[in-house]
Amino acid sequence: MVAFVSSFSGFSVNDIPAAETFYRDVLGLTVESNSMGILDISLPGGGHAIAYPKDDHEPATFTILNFVVDDIDVAVDALQAAGVETKIYTDPDFGTDERGIARGNGGPDIAWFRDPAGNVLSVLVD
Repeated sequence: MVAFVSSFSGFSVNDIPAAETFYRDVLGLTVESNSMGILDISLPGGGHAIAYPKDDHEPATFTILNFVVDDIDVAVDALQAAGVETKIYTDPDFGTDERGIARGNGGPDIAWFRDPAGNVLSVLVD
């Protein structure tokens, strides 16, 4: 077996300043930028992820980050107050309410939203 020292996740964005503002000012995370223009985003619970610039960025078609919250309604209220759209899926069979929250679908209560680069994130009650 390999003896790993630590780990982190990474994803691309098309606008580093917009990503830095979003992750720092909208989501309230600690974000540091290095000399190569890569963002180091400190995540709740001690982990971190990097966001790197990519000119031909295409948004991830899957959820890249999940944020666990105590109360989904409070989290969605805070996101919407910050201008974040949580109702990003409009398929009537998908099972989200008018606020974009999927409740009681055999999994946790969850709401998805996008970062400025179009990547999908979520808040959920674990």
